[in-house]
Amino acid sequence: MALVDHIPGSEQQWRAAYGLSPERAVSFTTLSGEPVKPLYTASDLPTDPDASIGLPGQFPYTRGVYPSMYRGRLWTMRQFAGFGTAEETNERFRYLLEHGQTGLSTAFDMPSLMGHDSDHPRAVGEVGREGVAVDTVLDMETLFSGIPLDEVTVSMTINAPAAIMLAFYVVAAERQGVPSERLGGTIQTDILKEYMAQKEWCFPVDPAMRLVTDMIEWCSVQMPRWHPVSISGYHIREAGSTAAQELAFTLKDGLTYVEHALARGLDVDDFAPRLSFFFNAQIDFFEEIAKYRAARRIWARELRDTYGAKSPKSWLMRAHAQTAGVSLTAQQPLNNIVRTAIEALAGVLGGAQSLHTNSYDEALALPTEEAVRIALRTQQVIAHETGVANTIDPLGGSYFVEALTDRMEELCYEYFEKIDALGGMVEAVKRGFPQREIADAAFALQTEIDSGRRVVVGVNSYTEAGDAETELLRIDPALERKQAERLRAAKADRDTEAVERVLAQLMAAADRERNLMPLLIDAARRQVSEGEIVEALQRVWGDYREQPMF
Repeated sequence: MALVDHIPGSEQQWRAAYGLSPERAVSFTTLSGEPVKPLYTASDLPTDPDASIGLPGQFPYTRGVYPSMYRGRLWTMRQFAGFGTAEETNERFRYLLEHGQTGLSTAFDMPSLMGHDSDHPRAVGEVGREGVAVDTVLDMETLFSGIPLDEVTVSMTINAPAAIMLAFYVVAAERQGVPSERLGGTIQTDILKEYMAQKEWCFPVDPAMRLVTDMIEWCSVQMPRWHPVSISGYHIREAGSTAAQELAFTLKDGLTYVEHALARGLDVDDFAPRLSFFFNAQIDFFEEIAKYRAARRIWARELRDTYGAKSPKSWLMRAHAQTAGVSLTAQQPLNNIVRTAIEALAGVLGGAQSLHTNSYDEALALPTEEAVRIALRTQQVIAHETGVANTIDPLGGSYFVEALTDRMEELCYEYFEKIDALGGMVEAVKRGFPQREIADAAFALQTEIDSGRRVVVGVNSYTEAGDAETELLRIDPALERKQAERLRAAKADRDTEAVERVLAQLMAAADRERNLMPLLIDAARRQVSEGEIVEALQRVWGDYREQPMF
C-alpha cells in the first residue's frame, strides 16, 4: 500500500485520526492564506519533476541562477544605511565595511525621495530622519568620501528622482577619477510600485516611465556594470500584499519596463542582463522560498519565449532580498532578532544573490550600531556556521516546496491575465487595480491578527507587562539646519547663468524625444539641486495626484 493511502483525506479526518489538541484547532494556511495540507507526497509533484525543476545555472533556473551558487561565492551582504547628513552616513558606511559588509546600500530621507530640497517647506522635520539628506552632487561626494567606488558595489534606494541621484553619483565618481563604465551597483528606479505601494512620486505615470527608459538606455551603453532598475516587490509586500501578489505585480512591472525599452528600439539582450530584482523575505519560511524559485522560472520563460531574448544572461533573475520590516514589532523587540534570522535563512535557501537583514530596533527608530552589528552577524552566522551554503538548493525536490513553487507560479499567471485584460500594468495602475488588491490583502491579514486567529508573539499572544526600554538612535534637530546651510552655500558657490541655461535645456528636452541623462549629468556638474531639477521638469510634465480608490 502506498504511503499516501494512510493519510486521511480531509482536515477533519486528519484531526480525528491524529488527535490534534484544542489549542492547535486553527486553520492551517500560509501567511497569504493559501491552504497547507497536513502532508505532501510524490503525488503533489509534476509527472516529470526533474524537467520542471531543472538544475542550478540551467533554464528555467528554479534551483538558482548560477551552477555553483554559494559554493562558488557567498551572497553579497548589504546593510541598508542612511541618516542625518552625508558625514554621519559616511561614518556608518565605513563602520559597516570595517565589520565585514561587502556592499553598501543607501537609504535617502523623505525629502530626497520626494524630490524636495532640504529647505523646502514640506521638508521641515523630515531632513535626515529616515535616511540621508542629499541635495546636490557635493552631498554625494561627501557621502562616499574615502570609499573607492570602483571597488565597492553601491545600492541606492530611490525611485521617482532616481535619474537625478544617478547623475549625482556619476559625477561624484568622476571627481574620484572613476569613470561610469567602472561603477558597479544598483539604483532602484521602480516607479510603478511607487504608485501602487510606497507612494513616493514626483511626476505623472507616463513621463515617469519615460525617465526609467532613459536610464535603461543610457546605462546599457555608459554603465555596463550598473543595474539601472531594481524591480522591487519589497515595498509591495510591506504595503500588505500576499506573496503571490508581490510575485505577480513585481514581475509584471519588470516585464513592462522591458516592453518600454523594446519600444524605444533597444535590443533586449543589450539591457535585460542589467535588470535586477528586490524581494521581501517574510516570516512564512517555506512560502518565501517557493516565491523566489517561482520568480526565477517565470522570468526566464517570459524573457526567452515572450520577448525573444537570445542570451542566457538575459534569462537570469538576479535578486536581492531584505527581511520584512513590517514583521518587526515594537513590543518585545529582541524577538525581532529571531524573526530576522528566519527570514534571512529563507532568502538564502531561496537563492538570493544579495541580502539585507533588518535590525531588531527598526520598529522603534533608525537602528543603533549595536543592532546593525547583530543584523550583519546574523548573515555571517548563516553563511559560516549553519552549513546551508554547503550544497546548492538543499530544499530542491521537497514535496512541499515544489508544490508551493508550482502554486505560486499558477497564482502569478492568474494575475497576469487580469492585468492584461485591463490593458497592461501602466493602465492597471492608473485604474487602481493593484492598489485595491494590496489594500484588501492588508486588511484581511490585519483582521486575522486583531482577532487572534494569526498569532504574533509578544503582540497578541505571549505578551508581558512593562517591556524593557530599548536604546534608540536619535537624530539631532540641528542637523536639519546644518543641511539647509550647506545647500545655501552650494547654491551661492556656482555659476548662476550656467544653472539657468542647463535648466532651460532640460525643460526643452523634456518636451521632446531626447534622452535626459546627459543633461541631468551636466546639471549635476553645475551643482544644480535635486529640487530645482524636479521643479523644472514639473513645469513641463505636471505633478501627480492619486485618485481615491476606496
